[in-house]
Amino acid sequence: MIKIYTLGGYEEVGKNMTAVEYNGEVVIVDMGIRLDRVLIHEDVEFQKMSSKDLRKLGAIPDDRPIRNKKVVAIALSHGHLDHIGAVGKLAPHYPDVPIYGTPYTIRLAKSEIKGEEYFEVTNPLYETNYGEIVQVSENLAIEFVQITHSIPQSSIVVIHTPEGAVVYACDYKFDNNHPYGERPDYKRLKELGKEGVKVLIAESTRVAEETKTPSEAVAKMLLEDFFLYEGMEADGLIATTFASHIARLQELIEIANKMGRQAIFIGRSLAKYTGIAKQLGLIKMKGSRVLRSPNAVSKVLKEVSQARENYLLIVTGHQGEPGAILTRMANGELYDIGPRDTVVFSAGVIPNPLNVAQRYALETKLRMKGVRMIKNLHVSGHASKEDHRYLIRMLNPEYIVPAHGEFRMLTHYAELAEEEGYMIGKEVFISRNGHVVEIPGSLEG
Repeated sequence: MIKIYTLGGYEEVGKNMTAVEYNGEVVIVDMGIRLDRVLIHEDVEFQKMSSKDLRKLGAIPDDRPIRNKKVVAIALSHGHLDHIGAVGKLAPHYPDVPIYGTPYTIRLAKSEIKGEEYFEVTNPLYETNYGEIVQVSENLAIEFVQITHSIPQSSIVVIHTPEGAVVYACDYKFDNNHPYGERPDYKRLKELGKEGVKVLIAESTRVAEETKTPSEAVAKMLLEDFFLYEGMEADGLIATTFASHIARLQELIEIANKMGRQAIFIGRSLAKYTGIAKQLGLIKMKGSRVLRSPNAVSKVLKEVSQARENYLLIVTGHQGEPGAILTRMANGELYDIGPRDTVVFSAGVIPNPLNVAQRYALETKLRMKGVRMIKNLHVSGHASKEDHRYLIRMLNPEYIVPAHGEFRMLTHYAELAEEEGYMIGKEVFISRNGHVVEIPGSLEG
């Protein structure tokens, strides 16, 4: 019998963690954080805290249901913090168990582990290529299937068992026109459907949107349409997006070059994600600069303010995060932001109350300073309803467990599964954090 332990991400968007058990052996997929639960406590120092204290805050998954199980592998689907941010806190509960992921994902996980101050992490980390099937025990093997999302080298994780495959699709979208060549591996997904998929565990974040999520090529067009049109008149140009969205950052570099401006990246997370991407050849930084030290930031921003028309600043802070560069600018620090500046938000607001409030505060401060704002030059990295429908039809799973969402999102996914001929409670299981789904079987608390 296969058991699915729904440990995190089944009551919220964040802190994703799922465990798959077959014949007493367990593969863990993802170990994420819920960042807003950390941010609401101003004195929280994440790297210095125990997993017990973070669990009480609701910031990381509660993995106690599997602590005494025989865990044979940890697989990381992609490099976003809501999927890898708790590796330094939770992997030490499974000492020496190997951690697998694509090269970019593993290098980001190593970066998280390097900053860990409470635990010593002894788990070996292995960079795994698409198409490799890694045998992790006599009965279990894992595979990473190429998929598109808003960070490079994202994967659909497949756990092969003697009863069929367990397919974990959190996060993804079907981008058929990616500007930099990334493409879903439809061939392998169709093969898996023919080989036999026992369980599909799929994200539900945007399943209620009755469309197919647009390609990153659409975001590139939106940005070019604004920045490169004949009527563009602006002195200071400041863009903000997700630091991990390497494709979007590449687009902004290319736009800056076409405008005859220098792209300057400011913010620690931007330096981290672009630095690792550059090592792997995933981004070309031609003509751009990355500022890391506070002294360099202060010095260069003074230069920029004297000749704003020569630069495109790319900064952290699109959600209004405290301490991020754009937030500090809005607070009157670092750079005299005002009516001569245009801020472009190439990111949506993450839909939780803290993010909405912080972004509202940021926009209000910028508006009070007379800054022009351009919003929503962005497309999502998450699957919408028609992406999900296509995945179900390709894989033809026996059972479905919706994941990565609040209860209403999970139920929207269940409704889609019903449309595709599945029965809720019999073949589709809506779970909660800390529960177990037995396949086939019923939900247990």
